[in-house]
Amino acid sequence: MEFNDYQALANRTLYGNEQVLTNLSLGLASETGQVVDLVKKYTFHGESLSKDQLTKQMGDVLWYLSQVAEWADIPFEEVAQQNIQKLNDKYPSGKPVK
Repeated sequence: MEFNDYQALANRTLYGNEQVLTNLSLGLASETGQVVDLVKKYTFHGESLSKDQLTKQMGDVLWYLSQVAEWADIPFEEVAQQNIQKLNDKYPSGKPVK
């Protein structure tokens, strides 16, 4: 292969990686929106809330976040644990997360 062939291959791979990250961000936005919709319907419209469905949707959100973190070489679990207390302190009017 010539240099230009390698460069073309690298560009296709880079583009593919960008597409993966774009798809992850779209998935994250979609799943987060579904979680918010479930909670809104429960909180403001009195609809029943399936804890199983909400748990599944929140798990999906966390999976997408973990994948983005992995692409950035960030240990997701460690970052999440470290930031829970910081966020509890920053937003004392919220419900504390353990």
